[in-house]
Amino acid sequence: MGEEVHVTDDLGFRWQARKNGEVAVTRGGKVVTVLRGDAAREFLADAAGADPLDMQQDLARLTGNYKRGNERLASEHPRNRER
Repeated sequence: MGEEVHVTDDLGFRWQARKNGEVAVTRGGKVVTVLRGDAAREFLADAAGADPLDMQQDLARLTGNYKRGNERLASEHPRNRER
């Protein structure tokens, strides 16, 4: 089989190590990024034995799809609060 898909449940990211050494990161069935070379090797080394929930956060950071801490819910924004 060669290629194996790894599923982590929290944020919906999956990653797949390819035969050529690349790592494809998907979300919602679409490839969001492909890691190559040193980045792929480093990711695979970190992924070995890592907690699945921690991996979700790492995958989110790799793809740029994460909150940076300064966002807030639109309903909490002053312009959307009832006066």
